[in-house]
Amino acid sequence: MNRLSVLLLSCGVLLSACSWLPSKSRADAAAAAARAPVRTVAADGTPLTRVDGVEIEKVPFRPGVSSATVEKLAKQQGCAGGWGAGLVSEPGPVEIYRMTCESGKVYMAKCELKQCKAM
Repeated sequence: MNRLSVLLLSCGVLLSACSWLPSKSRADAAAAAARAPVRTVAADGTPLTRVDGVEIEKVPFRPGVSSATVEKLAKQQGCAGGWGAGLVSEPGPVEIYRMTCESGKVYMAKCELKQCKAM
């Protein structure tokens, strides 16, 4: 009975010691994160924005049919500057435009069959 107790105790100690060893997947994930390059600029050369270590995806600027109209509406609201009004949605009968103002605010408009209104 004494030998059985010693055997069970030693098996328990060995199994618990295995749980202290670092797992290969954790080590591989840490090494991959260390090797991953940290981008500081987007493809168009503008600086990237990060929030809590997560890169904010940039939508490329795409002019649309009503970009000039939206820019005029934004100027009437006191929003000027930046790249201008870029198309956010797919081209079609209803389009969504986004424009970043000099003050940092964002002006958005919805154009339905070239009739644009601020959102």
